[in-house]
Amino acid sequence: MKFYAYFNPIQPNEIVILNGAGRSGSNGYLFYKYLQTNHPEYNVTLIEPWPSSHLGRMTWKKIGQARYIVTTHQPFKVKKGQLNIQLWHGIPLKRMGIMANNTNFRDNKRNEKLWHKDTDLVASNSDLYETLMSSCIAVEAKKYHKTGFPRFDALANPIISKEQLLKDLFDQEDKDAQIGIYMPTFRYELEDQSIMDQIAKGNFFAFSDFDGEQLNAALKEKHQYLIVKLHPYEMRLFAKLNSSYSNIAFLNNDYLFDNNYDLYELLGDTDFLMTDFSSIYFDYLLLNKPIIFITNYLEQYEKTRGLLLSPYEEVTPGFKVNTQEELIKRLSELDSREQKNMRLYWRDLTHEVRGNNCERLFDEMTKMY
Repeated sequence: MKFYAYFNPIQPNEIVILNGAGRSGSNGYLFYKYLQTNHPEYNVTLIEPWPSSHLGRMTWKKIGQARYIVTTHQPFKVKKGQLNIQLWHGIPLKRMGIMANNTNFRDNKRNEKLWHKDTDLVASNSDLYETLMSSCIAVEAKKYHKTGFPRFDALANPIISKEQLLKDLFDQEDKDAQIGIYMPTFRYELEDQSIMDQIAKGNFFAFSDFDGEQLNAALKEKHQYLIVKLHPYEMRLFAKLNSSYSNIAFLNNDYLFDNNYDLYELLGDTDFLMTDFSSIYFDYLLLNKPIIFITNYLEQYEKTRGLLLSPYEEVTPGFKVNTQEELIKRLSELDSREQKNMRLYWRDLTHEVRGNNCERLFDEMTKMY
């Protein structure tokens, strides 16, 4: 079918977005929503999931006709005359490509050639981002454009109210509510079946002292509510996705797709973040709200895949916990002046452009022709 796409002439007002990022902070999906609302003079086609072996002929025709092909993962285009706009899907903290401990040389070289050959514009938000990306996949400096990322525009403007989010996910009304969200990285990479077994049993933190009832009681006492957003692979390990706890709720893709939301359109309603080695914390810095880092598998992760920045303690602006006991104690005091100052330092370092990112990106990509 890709061969069929080649023979369709390029149309200057056609944009195709190949979205491989689902609804969890997808630059592609959020840019699609922006274009539909603000630039009706362009025909925009959203293709997801991507990559897929089940695309029909008409979909490939759209890809072949597109002047602009926007990607969230590997760059892609069919022929000369098309422009690949690379948005990627996160500011890298974890090693990848040639920098990772768990990749192979042949694949890395093939990916480097692909980025060199097919990518025309790589969206960026800082010099640090460009340095981290190029260390992993050797992107040339001239391809970066400091446009910022579409997903950041959504952070400042939640699509629903905090009260509605609390009602939707917890069926609660609470004027004193603090909503936290837990978003770990892809822990399957640790290649430790015991971790997957713990998650499958409901221990989503993989804590050695996990007690769901105790955690729920601690949250309830403080009027705190915890949204658990696991990697899709980990969510499939649960026999059921509905929480039996009053103050803990699993956020699955059904809720996001059914309502045409992206996670980042809700993230601004939360009051604090919990994560481990996920680069979502770089994004959350724009909200300047407390972050708790779960570090129970830090040493193992550093050996298996590795981190681009270190020491971890210095590059992660938030409190660190290894056990549920430590976490419950920390829930009573989420923030401090020192942590606020550290967040602002890393925010300014990683976000050199802010606001109107979609508009800036649109202007940059269209003026290339």
